[in-house]
Amino acid sequence: MTGTLTLLRLALRRDRILLPAWITVIVGVIAASAAAIAELYPHAGQRIALGVTIGAAPALQALTGPVFDAASVGGLTAWRATTMTSVLAALMSMLTVTRHTRAEEETGRAELIGACAVGRQAVPAAAVLLAAGANMLMALLITVSLAGQGLPLPGALAFGLAVGGTGWVFTGVAVLTAQLTAHARTANAIAAAVLGVAFLLRALGDAAKVETLAWMSPLGWAQRVRAFADERWWLITLFAVAGAALVAGAALLARRRDLGSGLVPARPGVPDAAPYLRSPMALAWRLQRGSLLGWSVGFAVVGLLFGALAHSVGDIAGDNPQLAAILAAMGGAGALTDTFLSAEMGLLGLVAGAYAVQATLRLRDEESALRAEPVLATAVARRRWSLSHLGAALGGSAVVLAAGGLTAGIAHGFRIDEPVGQGVRMLGAALVQVPATWTLAGIAMLLFGLLPRLTVLAWAALVAFALLGQLGELLQLDDWVRNLSPFAHVPRALGQPVDAGPLLWLGFVTAVLLLAGTATFQRRDVQGG
Repeated sequence: MTGTLTLLRLALRRDRILLPAWITVIVGVIAASAAAIAELYPHAGQRIALGVTIGAAPALQALTGPVFDAASVGGLTAWRATTMTSVLAALMSMLTVTRHTRAEEETGRAELIGACAVGRQAVPAAAVLLAAGANMLMALLITVSLAGQGLPLPGALAFGLAVGGTGWVFTGVAVLTAQLTAHARTANAIAAAVLGVAFLLRALGDAAKVETLAWMSPLGWAQRVRAFADERWWLITLFAVAGAALVAGAALLARRRDLGSGLVPARPGVPDAAPYLRSPMALAWRLQRGSLLGWSVGFAVVGLLFGALAHSVGDIAGDNPQLAAILAAMGGAGALTDTFLSAEMGLLGLVAGAYAVQATLRLRDEESALRAEPVLATAVARRRWSLSHLGAALGGSAVVLAAGGLTAGIAHGFRIDEPVGQGVRMLGAALVQVPATWTLAGIAMLLFGLLPRLTVLAWAALVAFALLGQLGELLQLDDWVRNLSPFAHVPRALGQPVDAGPLLWLGFVTAVLLLAGTATFQRRDVQGG
C-alpha cells in the first residue's frame, strides 16, 4: 500500500473537474425533483392519487420502482429519483475506478509508477478510495440539499446513503472486473453488463411483485431502504459489506495475475488476416462487432420487457372512471399504451445514443493506443479511416434500436394477438429515434476532430439530453431549454402520422457535425489536439 495517498492526490487532481460534475448532476437531479414535486403536488390528496395510479401500473413500477409513501413529498421524490440517480452513481464509480486502474495498466503508466517505491496494491487502492470518497461526499450533499428543503433529516440521510451505497457496490464491481481482462473497454463493458442485469432484476421484481428478484439487485436495495417511509437502516450495512467483499475479492485476484494482463487470457490471433480484412471498413467491423452484438442482445431483452408490460398500462383506467372518460376521448386505453410505448422508445433512443458515442469515440481509442498511425501510414486516407468507424456507429445504432423495437412489438403483439403487425409498428417507432441518436455521433465526431482531449464532453452531452428529457417537464423548464436536446424534436410514431420535417432537420444537423469533424481531423496532427 506504499504510495497510496500520493496516488490518491494525483487522481484527485486528474479528476478535479470530472468528479465534481458527476456529483453536481446527481445531487441537482434529486434536489430539483423534490422541489418540482412539492410545487406540482402541494396537497397530500394529489400525491396519494398519484401513488394509486403508479401502484396500478406494473409498467411504471418497472421503470422507477414502487412508491412506499405517496402522501409525502419525500416519498414521491424517492420513487421518482432513486433508480435514476443510483444508476448515475454506479456509472460514476465504474468509470472512475476503471480509469485509474485498468486504463493505467493498458497504457503502461502503471508499470512506470510501479518501478518507483510504490506498493502493488497502491494503484487500485487509490482508485477505490477516490470512488468511495466521491460517493460519501455525494451522500452528504444529497442529505443537506433535501433537509434544506424542509424534508425530514432521517429520510434525507437514508436517501443519500442509498444512492451512495449503490455507487460503493459498483466501485467493487468495477475493481473486480478490472482484474479479469487486459483492456479497459472490456472491463467497462462487463461492469456495465452487471449494471444492466441489476436494472432488469429490479424492474422485473417490481413489475411482477416478486420481491426475491428485486432483492437480488443493488438497485432494488436502494429502493427498499425506504427513504422517507419507515427507513430500513440495516440495508446500509448490506451495501457496505457487499462493496467491501467485492473489493477484497479483487485484491485477492490481483495477486494471481501479472501487471498489464488479466485473469482471462487474451486469445492469440491467427498468423494471417482473412482476405475480407483488407479495407478500413472491414477492420472497423472486426473491432466493433462484439460491442454491437452485446448492445443488440441487451436492447432485445429490454424490448421484450417493455412490450410484455405495455398492456398493463391500459389497466390503469379500470378503477378510475374520470381517467377512463378522458382516455375514451383520446382513443381509449390504447392511447395510454401507445404513449407508454412511445416514451420507452424515446428511452431506448437515449441509450442507443450511448452506443453511438462509444462507437464513434473508438477513433480516439485507436489513436491514443497508437494503433491508428500504422494504418494511416499506408495508402489509407484519414477520411476513409474515420468514415469506416462512423459507418459502424451510425449503422450499429440503427441495428440496436431495431432490435429493441422489434422485440417490444412482438411481445406486445402476443398479448393482443397481433405479433406481426405490432412488430412492424414498433420497429418503425424505434427507427424514428435514429436521427436524434446520430446527432450524438456527430457531436462526438466534431469533438474528436476539433478537441480530441475533450471528447468526454460527448458523454456530458448525452447526460444533459437525458436529464432534459426525463426531468424537463417535471422541472417546468422553458421550451427553448428542452428543445436543446435532439430527442425533443423526435415525433411520436404511434397513434398519429409522423412529421418528417424534424427528422430531416436532425439529419441535416448530423451531416454538418460529421463533415466538420472529418474536416478538422484532416487538418490536425495525429495524437495532437
